[in-house]
Amino acid sequence: MDESIKIIRESIPSGSTLVVGVSGGPDSMCLLNLLLELKEERRYNIVVAHINHGLRKESDEEYEYVKKFSSDHNLLFEGIKLGEFDTNSIENEAREKRYSFYEDILKKYKSKYLLLAHHGDDLVETILMRLTRGSTLDGYSGFNKISKRDNYSIIRPLIFYTKDEIMKYLEEKNIEYRVDKTNFDKKYTRNRYRLDILPVLKKENKNIHKKYLTFSEELEESNNFIDKYVSNRYIDIVKDNIIDLDLLLKEDRYIIKKILNKYLFNNYKSNINLIESKHVQAILDLIDSDKPNTFITLPNNIMIEKSYNKLYIKDTDKLDNYKIAIKDKVVIGDCIIKKIESTDLTNNFVCHLNSEDISLPLYVRNRKDGDYIEILNLNGKKKIKDLFIDSKIDKSLRDNYPLVVDSNDNIVWIPGLKKSKYDRLKTGNYDIILWYTRRDKNE
Repeated sequence: MDESIKIIRESIPSGSTLVVGVSGGPDSMCLLNLLLELKEERRYNIVVAHINHGLRKESDEEYEYVKKFSSDHNLLFEGIKLGEFDTNSIENEAREKRYSFYEDILKKYKSKYLLLAHHGDDLVETILMRLTRGSTLDGYSGFNKISKRDNYSIIRPLIFYTKDEIMKYLEEKNIEYRVDKTNFDKKYTRNRYRLDILPVLKKENKNIHKKYLTFSEELEESNNFIDKYVSNRYIDIVKDNIIDLDLLLKEDRYIIKKILNKYLFNNYKSNINLIESKHVQAILDLIDSDKPNTFITLPNNIMIEKSYNKLYIKDTDKLDNYKIAIKDKVVIGDCIIKKIESTDLTNNFVCHLNSEDISLPLYVRNRKDGDYIEILNLNGKKKIKDLFIDSKIDKSLRDNYPLVVDSNDNIVWIPGLKKSKYDRLKTGNYDIILWYTRRDKNE
């Protein structure tokens, strides 16, 4: 286990607090004992983090075993018993809860290091599964020796060794461990790779895990180089979580995919494992479509919508209707409509009204079916829906675009877009001035 010891020494300074994921199985008990060998010399403060998923009858006994082991070796112990799972997504939900627990413990002990017991065989299985299922360049690399997060690093010291080598270490050290019998149940995808495919590869090359580790590292280096370029372009192409398709389509097709992957990751976060290569392809097909307004749905009831030269991501639940009286100022999202005393502006971002022509108070509300406006200097009515289409207002913005109405629900102004017949700028006969602007998202 020299390589594991080396990466621990090089990656974690003396005197650090380490959070170690320990299930009680052979892999995690191997990792924990390696850390015990270094504990005094490196002055490590070790926190054992154990998760009882409650999916097997042995789970409670394993919880008690890890807790007692920690006590016997003067280690801090943090355990959690998880509740029920959605039977349709146990693996994803368990992973999300697991990392949420780890992050809580890291914060509690102000630790920057999470150590997990993934080994070389795990890496081979992960890469094979993702190649079969479909993934991204980053996904095809499996997992890294060290993965950087915002406030901590995940370190996997056992990545250099196989399961057989871990079992040999445990036997030599006479270390007790627990066995999860479900690891031999072939109804689980990973177990089929572990029990049926991996042995065949090892017959071809007993050190196949090292070849896959080299493959993983090559992909990681390539991906890091590309990611630097993508991150720089992302800043220009994505504003307020909206993709500018004109700028996006100037990039190489592969870079477009990477930007879309980054966009999805930023929005899905811990649920990003729900996204597969077919979903990215569906977005590319959406972008290539001749339709100016169209959409697709993705996992977790998320919708990707194309509206002219913009691409949006949003929940399929429609935003609530609103109607707010204008006193001094109304703020709707990043839109501000307020009364002002005077202005030199004459464009559609200001409205001049005479209180004798309208019924007060004034309100700001969103669009309703059948809405129309009587436009200034135009005989007749114009449907708001048609006006939005003519003005190329993005489809995703239309239902919640702010409209100014009087107490009789007459639309007197479409801020930033159209004045109604009620605007009195040209006659100078007005006593109300409304001004419209959009605030910075960071305000």
